[in-house]
Amino acid sequence: MYTVFFKRIIDFVSSLIGLTLLSPLFVFCTIGLFFANQGKPFFFQLRPGKKGEIFKIVKFKTMNDKKDPQGNLLSDAERLTKIGAFVRKTSLDEIPQLLNVLKGDMSLIGPRPLLVQYLHLYSDFQNRRHEVKPGITGWAQVNGRNAISWEKKFELDVWYVDHISFLLDIKILFKTIQKVIKSEGINAADAATIEPFHG
Repeated sequence: MYTVFFKRIIDFVSSLIGLTLLSPLFVFCTIGLFFANQGKPFFFQLRPGKKGEIFKIVKFKTMNDKKDPQGNLLSDAERLTKIGAFVRKTSLDEIPQLLNVLKGDMSLIGPRPLLVQYLHLYSDFQNRRHEVKPGITGWAQVNGRNAISWEKKFELDVWYVDHISFLLDIKILFKTIQKVIKSEGINAADAATIEPFHG
């Protein structure tokens, strides 16, 4: 009953309240990133949701589009702006995803939606992460986030799918708040972002 009915109601009401309370930060980040990224404060990308259905995720754009003389994008670390680093460190880049939750593409709690190009690389076990809606935060995020291996991350995602409950979601929510305050697990060791998944 929780996953079928109440979880969606909680998601909708909570994201609506969250957007209202966080609106000053939303405006601040939008203005700052607008100037840092040549008028592009938002980042849109296709991601797989529940049952692998594709939707467009929205986040704050923390990296600019600077390229080398050959026209190739510079590395993530080189393109990460100062305000972008702050927004990412404080997890403020996730705020726009509350719009995805309102729309119903995502949940507040669930496995993080990864890149579409990873879909064909998953094993049957790993693909089970798509049995529920993806979330802004999840069990893997509060147990290491980008600082753990892909294998461990998928293991935690599937564990969540098998144990999803209201109490577990509340636990993840409070652990998320603790992680954000401590800025833990934002990046993989020696990298601005986590390494790509190769299967």
